[in-house]
Amino acid sequence: MATVTFAGATRKYAGLDHPAVSDLNLQIDDGEFLVLVGPSGCGKSTTLRMLAGLEPVDEGTIHIGERDVTTIHAKDRDIAMVFQSYALYPHMTVAENIGFHLKVKRVPRRERAERVREAAKILDLEDFLDRKPAKLSGGQRQRVAMGRAIVRQPQVFLMDEPLSNLDAKLRVQTRSQIAALQRRLAVTTVYVTHDQVEAMTMGDRVAVLDDGVLQQVATPKDLFTNPVNVFVAGFIGSPAMNLLAARVSEDGATHGSLTVPLTPQQRSALTSDAATIGVRPEDWQIGSAGGLDVTVAVVEELGSEAFLYCTDDTVDEGHELPTMQVVARAEGLSANVPGDWISLIPRPDRLHVFDTATGARV
Repeated sequence: MATVTFAGATRKYAGLDHPAVSDLNLQIDDGEFLVLVGPSGCGKSTTLRMLAGLEPVDEGTIHIGERDVTTIHAKDRDIAMVFQSYALYPHMTVAENIGFHLKVKRVPRRERAERVREAAKILDLEDFLDRKPAKLSGGQRQRVAMGRAIVRQPQVFLMDEPLSNLDAKLRVQTRSQIAALQRRLAVTTVYVTHDQVEAMTMGDRVAVLDDGVLQQVATPKDLFTNPVNVFVAGFIGSPAMNLLAARVSEDGATHGSLTVPLTPQQRSALTSDAATIGVRPEDWQIGSAGGLDVTVAVVEELGSEAFLYCTDDTVDEGHELPTMQVVARAEGLSANVPGDWISLIPRPDRLHVFDTATGARV
């Protein structure tokens, strides 16, 4: 086991205006499960591939433990990688697939068999060791790929969207198994996904990237409650945070019928008279007056809760703004129906305010 350190790591591709990964500084603790998350093209897989040695580092360094691995060949980095595709040998049994790397490394047969059995026991694959991959489900195949990584006993596990080929129900089941397995093995793990729900469920900490730049790294709870900028606020959370354009006046930040008071510190941090008010769907109280006036367009009924998708037809200084959607969570079996006019009142202790010009939280 070991720490992982990115120090100013940068990857540039010819023909692009900006780096795929730019000046990445990130410390991953020994035994930590860190998730890299962001939209497609944000640089998360490139970051993982730089750590694996599959992509060169154009600037900066990468350390595994005390060892600088920036220019070391991938096979000598003592890492194990699990890919999106299972990449199992179809003509080999589960046991042969799991132990293939050990066979290549000429590990004695008895030791190889013991390590394969240990991995199979951890992954609940003992009853499938003599089967071929074609006789396994998608989740079982993914566990075989995990077993192949476990028997190598690496310092670092790398996982590149390993659940993306599974159906929704199996993804939920398998991600909890992977998280529990990682905590049991206590091996430093870097996990890449574009699914922010997956990231928030699995990671000890989550690193959010956008356009090659690290936006924030924090625990799931801190990311949710204290996003550092508009991008993180809008990306983390399902449904996403409502982001409302507001004008700043003596009364506070105003969007339509909603006015949010600003503290002196918030006012001094703003660089213009434009702000963005952030409210998560669960932080609205539904009333008949005193908040943001909206019309219910769609009700998503989930039984234990319901989400109201509303249209906000705000008029700003006589100019009608583009119609936008506002989402509010209500109790299950909601009495609201499409066409209802309601007022959404934000919880004052759960409001987020951002500088529109910079995107930063104030």
